[in-house]
Amino acid sequence: MVGLAIGLAACAGLRAWLPLLLTGLLARTGFVHIGSSFEFIASNRALALFGLATVLEIMADKIPVVDHALDALSTVLRPAAATLLAASVFGPYSDPLTALTLGAAVGAPSALLPHAGKVFLRAASTTFTAGLANPILSVLEDVLAACVFVLAVLVPLLTVVLVLLAGFWAARRMLRRSPPPSLVSGT
Repeated sequence: MVGLAIGLAACAGLRAWLPLLLTGLLARTGFVHIGSSFEFIASNRALALFGLATVLEIMADKIPVVDHALDALSTVLRPAAATLLAASVFGPYSDPLTALTLGAAVGAPSALLPHAGKVFLRAASTTFTAGLANPILSVLEDVLAACVFVLAVLVPLLTVVLVLLAGFWAARRMLRRSPPPSLVSGT
């Protein structure tokens, strides 16, 4: 749960709306469990808004100068989105206030780190390429955000699968090593 919260928050540090959209879709299908206070994330209206905002954010980030304005606005938006995402996955295990507090404590810093890295990289790109490389960096950030999201969701599941496989392997190995039951004759 903490790993999922950090992963989703880090994804929000690159793209604010994409992880909200994907989390809402996965919550709707039951693949990701969110707290009842955060079920609005999976509502039709929220998914439509997150979808529209995702498209606008991805498109605007490809336009030099607009990308810097978007980054400035996102300095507040991305940690807020990360807090909501982290709180939503803490929600099934705690009350809403505790989930929001944990979400802010875990989510905001997890989003600010990749966001700050992105801002510095974009500033360097603008300085050295006059912004011509920024759209290429933006596409790479889109791919990275999607990959971080997939890993954040799948790694906990892969961990469970690996633990089960390791347990099966250990049990099988122990059964092979145990001596066969001896037949005691009654003579």
